[in-house]
Amino acid sequence: MKKINTAQLKQLVEAAIFVADKPISKQHLKDTVLNEFTVADRTLSKVLNELKLDYQPRGIQLVEVASGYRFQSLDALSPWLSKLWQENAPKYSRAMLETLALIAYRQPITRGEIEQVRGVAVSSNIIKTLTERDWVKVVGHKEVPGRPALYATTKGFLDYFSMTSLSDLPNADAFENMAKSVASDSPLKVLNEAPSK
Repeated sequence: MKKINTAQLKQLVEAAIFVADKPISKQHLKDTVLNEFTVADRTLSKVLNELKLDYQPRGIQLVEVASGYRFQSLDALSPWLSKLWQENAPKYSRAMLETLALIAYRQPITRGEIEQVRGVAVSSNIIKTLTERDWVKVVGHKEVPGRPALYATTKGFLDYFSMTSLSDLPNADAFENMAKSVASDSPLKVLNEAPSK
């Protein structure tokens, strides 16, 4: 096994993550571009942390998602960067987002359980779309008559929403605070608080 100094290791790791077409894990780095070198896990983690710090003040960042590490632009820059692409971002129906949220927060969950919470039938197109996007997969079958499929989110879901694990999902308190914030900024509240003449 060859030795590699820290500066060279940092360059190689940075370049590998940059050219990779999907997030790359530490293990995948070690099995591919670093397989000829002796690199301790601690050294690799240190280099990755240094790269994160190097990119922190820039327009792109090194982030860790469920599948590994990738470079991505700052969220704050998206209104301007989106002009580079002519196509519009896909719009998702409320039904699809509700279904995805129920799967994310209550997984594993059956289609029937989703329908029970939502109070309406779940279109097979919604499940198909979520599966095709690699956001949801069947992880088993419930041991009840009919053995319905149990759905759960995938690493693709976590990667798309820039999360490393499901613990990164906002909790109920965050939703309540958002709702209060939106309500406090609503035009109706402004009208109601306007002084009467």
